[in-house]
Amino acid sequence: MTQKLLICEDEADLRALLEITLQREGFVVRGSSDGQEFMALFEEDPPDLVLLDVMLPDVTGVELCRRIRKHPQHNDVPVILLTARNDEIDRVVGLAVGADDYVGKPFSVRELVMRVRAVLRRSQKETPAPAPEVGRIRVDVEGHRAWVDGQLLDLTAVELKLLNLFVSKPGRALTRDAILAGTWGADHHVTERAVDTHVKRLRQKLGPAGDAIETLRGIGYRYTSAA
Repeated sequence: MTQKLLICEDEADLRALLEITLQREGFVVRGSSDGQEFMALFEEDPPDLVLLDVMLPDVTGVELCRRIRKHPQHNDVPVILLTARNDEIDRVVGLAVGADDYVGKPFSVRELVMRVRAVLRRSQKETPAPAPEVGRIRVDVEGHRAWVDGQLLDLTAVELKLLNLFVSKPGRALTRDAILAGTWGADHHVTERAVDTHVKRLRQKLGPAGDAIETLRGIGYRYTSAA
């Protein structure tokens, strides 16, 4: 998918150079000469990244960056500030309001293109995988959360791992050895009796949904979504 850039630069020659160069690099580029025009374009079609000149005729690029970070829907759009003022204090102020990078003028256009690509790579978000949900139980391992019928559970780290193991393998018979390895790891020093103890506590915390964890005599346990 072609990425969209929005430039706010009041120097017409530099703005034209940036637009032409970035378009040749495969980007869709729009340019503006002042803050008011920039914000109108930003609202009309939010870009994937913006380049903001710090010294503009009506408002500073720092202020525009601050407005973007306060935007209710598009506050995560990456921002690169461009300025002839390359003092450390200006750099600190720019980064403090949420700029992703800071390029001092004069700059190499080739370097700027590389900076744009680098910031876009860093800003790319991975779509998180949905939390596993089987029957009445849903588990979010990364967020260390689990729910039964939409109600948040109070689980220890071991109980969460144990529950996730069951939910990720519905209908499968799990031996105690398999549960030990899947919950505590291959180098565990936990006894099989500890498995039974933790399963018992987990069932209690699951309430009526705890019946989904079936005991298989002589084998181990099995999770079923039927409960």
